[in-house]
Order: sequence, then structure tokens, then C-alpha cells
Amino acid sequence: MLLNVYKAMMQAGTPLLEAYLKKRETRGKEDPARAHERRGRAALPRAPGALAWFHAASVGESLSLLAIISRVLETHKGLQVMVTTGTVASARLMADRLPAGAFHQYMPVDHPSWVATFLDHWRPDFVVWSESEFWPNMLSAIKSRGIPAVLMNARMSQGSFRRWKWAKGAIAEILSVFSLCLAQNAAEASRLEQLGAKNVRVAANVKYAASHLPADDAKLAEMQAQAAGRKTILWASTHAGEEKLAIETHAALRAQFPDLLTIIVPRHAPRGQDVQALAQQQSISAGLRSKNEPPRDIYIADTMGELGLFYRLCKTVVVGGSFADIGGHNPIEPGQLGCVIFYGPQMYNFITINEDFLSAQAAIQVADGHALKTKLAEALAAPETFAAYGDNAQRLTAEKSVAAAALASMLDPWLEKLAVAA
Repeated sequence: MLLNVYKAMMQAGTPLLEAYLKKRETRGKEDPARAHERRGRAALPRAPGALAWFHAASVGESLSLLAIISRVLETHKGLQVMVTTGTVASARLMADRLPAGAFHQYMPVDHPSWVATFLDHWRPDFVVWSESEFWPNMLSAIKSRGIPAVLMNARMSQGSFRRWKWAKGAIAEILSVFSLCLAQNAAEASRLEQLGAKNVRVAANVKYAASHLPADDAKLAEMQAQAAGRKTILWASTHAGEEKLAIETHAALRAQFPDLLTIIVPRHAPRGQDVQALAQQQSISAGLRSKNEPPRDIYIADTMGELGLFYRLCKTVVVGGSFADIGGHNPIEPGQLGCVIFYGPQMYNFITINEDFLSAQAAIQVADGHALKTKLAEALAAPETFAAYGDNAQRLTAEKSVAAAALASMLDPWLEKLAVAA
């Protein structure tokens, strides 16, 4: 009943959805050249042969799938892979990093007609849905067409579980789409089962399978020359409020470390000028990378796709999203490169990964900004006493990187059927 109401509302709300997409386009959150894809209309032809469709929520999830997609294409010759995401940033990264045999499309908005147009054109033979971004109309259409689907890296937090219990029939119908649900841990597996999911297994987190973030060697060498001799702190993927904390932390620490360089990489690059203005209000000089300004007291890396460069440049890293009500960001990426990782109390989007890192002494979690300043001062004063955290992070992520082969093999029963059918 609830899903029928949702479908009717989305159908009736076509003018509002059109206005919503137009507004997002004016704010740079949609690609005008590919706006048709968000309405289910493809410009690319559907090639003959079997097509496996991988859907990921955004940048982090899509990058995590790359190693699995590469393995699938290597072991199932002739298979095509389509990857869908919903953000401009993820589309750009996929264009650069997808292996041969895979291509990217934007996920259509969950409008019944747009979903039908998308599925009519692409006719996927198998679907892998990564994480727990559920779109009811799309998933219902997948089920009604008899397309086999697997839910990978499934999450069901305690908060989401409590909310879904009030709509248990709806979530059970959504979860019934999946022939296999691969949960991140036993607790989330139990919640999924209680909500009606079938064939639930606990599997390795797909994020550990991701390749190291790339870096341009020439740009890295240039930055190393500019930062030579200076103590550095990197704030990665920060949100509003966290840049203020980063600037205040810099001001507090530079009395002890006058050569300190603080590098801030905002989660959303267009906010770079806002961050620069915050620094100037504190009489702190800040250079913008987007304007080719040199590093000053603070360097704001307001560019896309360069975190790999800065994780190699700076080994003391504060993971953003953890001092704001965001739920944290991925510590695996700096961990793979041996960084000493700090983050705040808000890591609820990475509960299992957080537990992995803390139990392996591969990260330092602090309660608040005051505790962070104390720990950073200790790390800058005696880096050798904190080096083990970086070593442990690198070891942990290397040990768990076998996840790609293990997870990809769980898809083989369906992919092998496609090969036989072809």
C-alpha cells in the first residue's frame, strides 16, 4: 500500500521533479549535457550481449566497486558492465577510472516512467546494488521484470532499523528484490533479516577492495618542494563548521610550531573561497589551489580528485565529517598510504570500519576539538611515537584488500549463468 502511494506521488509530481532537477543544474549538481539520463533516456546504444549493472550511491561507493568490476570483467569475458551513480563528481571519476568493458550512466530519478524508459533501453541481465540507498520504483521494476539482483555492502543502522519497523511491509517488499544480501557485520545482518531480507550473509566491506587513490607525480613533487621543511596537517573532506575548527587548531598550534602548514580539502570544492574568507577573518593567510596560489599558513585544496596527492604529501590526517553530524568519511584511503589518522566522535557511517581501525590501533579517535588539538600537538612534537598508527593502518588495509576477489566470487553463480545464456 505504502509503495503504491509513493509511486502515485512520484508520477503526479513530474513538474516538481523537473523543477528540482533544473534547480540542481543551476547549482552545478547536474550535468546539462547528460540531463536526459536523469530522466531515463540514454544517448548510448545498448550493445548486444549480457549486461551486468552495478549501482553505487556516490563517489566513495563507486570507487570501492572498481576492483570488483575489474575482476568480474577479467573472469567473465564478453560481459559488459554498466555503472550508475547520481552525482557529477562520481561521473567524472568513473570516466577517468573505469576499466575497458565498463561504462557509466547517471541513475534516473525514481519516477515510474523514467525508470521504465531506463530499463526498457538497457535491459540489464543482472544487478548489483551497493550499500543501502533504496529507490522503491526502480527496485520494484527490477523485480517485476525478473532481473536477478544482489545487495552488496548492505547497511542497516540501528536508527534506520527503528524507522523501517514502522513500514515493515514496504521494506520487506523492497528487500525481496535481492536474491542475496551481503551485510557489513552480524548486527546489520540481523536487522536486515528481521525486516524481511532473505539469504543474508556477512561479507567483507567492499571499501577495503578499492585501489589506492592516484596522484600526479609531477604535481606531488611540486607540492613536496613547496612544503619542504614544514610540519603539515591535512584535513580531508571537511564540512561546514569543521573548517572553522581546522583554522582555530592551526592558530592554537602555530605558537609551538611556527612553520606549521595546514592543508584543508573541503568535501565540496566550490566552498573553497568560503573557507579562505574564514581564515582571513582570523588574520590567517590562506592560499587557494584552484587559483594557483602558493601554500601560506593554510592551503585550501579546492580541487577535485587530488586527495591521493595530499595523502602522500602529508602523513598526519584529520578525517572530516567526523566533527559534524555527517557520520564521518572513509579512513581506508589514508590508511592504505600509511597516514597517521585522527577523527572525531561522529563515525556512524563507518561503524565496522571504525571498529577495525581502533582495534588494530590504526587510528586515533578523539571526543572533541580540544582533545584533537592536544593529540595533534603530541604527534607534531614526537612523530616517531605515532608512526606505528600509520604502519598499522597500512597493514590492516593490505590484509583486508583480498575482499575484492572474495566478493566478486560471490557474484559468480549469476554471472556464470549469463555466460552460458550468451
